[in-house]
Parts: sequence; structure tokens; C-alpha cells
Amino acid sequence: MLSKNKEKFILSFKKKKVREELKLFIVEGDKMVKEFIASGMKLVYLVAKAEFISGLNKELLASIGNVIPASFDELRRISSLKTPHNAVAVVEMPEMKYEPEKILTEQCIALDFIQDPGNLGTIIRSAAWFGFRNIVCSHSCVDVYNPKVIQATMGAILNVNVLYADLEEFLNSAVNYGVPIYGTFPEGESIYSSRLDEKGVILLGNESKGISQELLPFVSYRLSIPRFTNSKRGIESLNAAMAASIVFSEFARRRREVIDDG
Repeated sequence: MLSKNKEKFILSFKKKKVREELKLFIVEGDKMVKEFIASGMKLVYLVAKAEFISGLNKELLASIGNVIPASFDELRRISSLKTPHNAVAVVEMPEMKYEPEKILTEQCIALDFIQDPGNLGTIIRSAAWFGFRNIVCSHSCVDVYNPKVIQATMGAILNVNVLYADLEEFLNSAVNYGVPIYGTFPEGESIYSSRLDEKGVILLGNESKGISQELLPFVSYRLSIPRFTNSKRGIESLNAAMAASIVFSEFARRRREVIDDG
């Protein structure tokens, strides 16, 4: 049974301040919870229906700090979803070191002022799909451990390191290491005809304002996604996450060509 104190404790992780203080966050959904358990990440609490718990591997189950059987109504009260799943987990945040010299040895992503949790989660999911391992976010970006962000990643957060840093300092490091910085703009050279190096930082800006003015001097190449229609009605621009997926796809395609040719 889920006590009122435990219920209040779990609900408290909707607040960024609490997440940061305790270094814990929430994961919801049968598939995602199972993936987090299998990944070896430390689960402090698992609140789930009895049938979900009974279906878990006993060795994996033993690695969880506290396992609490719960009813549908109890899960509904702690869930951030309209329709709750069979399991909610409280997970310990992984320790990550911000090491620009290592991040910049391969293609990586920098995010400037991404505010929508769904966009950040989808960008992380897309980055994982296209083989990017590191994302550096400005401090103005939405918190990666926001429940809506975690939900939107659909578990892809397990494959990508998401760190927060001063983007001016990070991009300055890239310049010092001779790593090109690719910015995305409404007007720029088509990504399909641009040179894309094996190393590089893909810089994506805010959903409505684009890349911040103070970061523009760091951009080595301005990339754009060409529109393949003359119509402008209802399609003046792409959603930030959609645009990111297209950009990641082209970088990954070129990267694969280099590997195949090698």
C-alpha cells in the first residue's frame, strides 16, 4: 500500500528544486520503467501494480531499493499522465562530468534556450536514434529531468548524456580545438549541399527566437533546411524537434558514408 507520506514524496519530484536537491527523478510507464531497471540505473522506489511486479526478473527486482504494490487509484494520484500506466519509479540521477575536451572529439549537439519539455524530449530521442552521444544545454533550457521531458524521450535518455553548461564557454572551447560549429537558420546554405565534417557542434536555437545573439559569432557554418514546396500557407517553419531530426539525419548519413568508404 502506498502511504500518504510516500505519495507526497513522489509528487514532490514534479518540482525542479526537489529533484536537484535529492538528485532523484520520476520515470513512468511499463516499458520505460523496465528499460531503466534493465539498464542498471539505481531505482530508489518502484510503485506498481502487483501483476507488474510479479512479472519482473527476481534478480533485477532485488536491486530496487523499495518496491511498493499499488492500486490503479494510487497510481493515478501520483502520475503526471492523464491515463496512468502500471508502474512509476523514482530513479537516482546518473553522475556526469562536463568534459568539453572529450565531448568535442566527435559530433555533438548544443541546445540554446529550448523551453518546451516535449521538444527537448523528442530531440533527445532523435539524437539517440541518429547516434549522437552528447548534448550540451544552456542553463536556460528546460530541465532534462522534468517528467514531461523524460516521458517524451521514451527511454532514449538512457543512451544520451545531457549536460548543462555556459554555451559561450563551450562554443569557445570548440573554436579553440578547431571544431566547426553548425548553426541552423531559416536562411543559410542547404544542409544537403553543405560540407559536414566528422567532428562538429550542431547548435540549435530557441523555438521562436532561434540562436541567441551572443552565440552568433561562434557559428562557423549557417545551415538551413530547404522547403520543397512553393506554398507558404501553414508551413512557414518547422517545429524545433522536427527540424532537429532532419539535421541529425543528414549528419548521420554523411557519417555513415565516411565509415562505409573507410
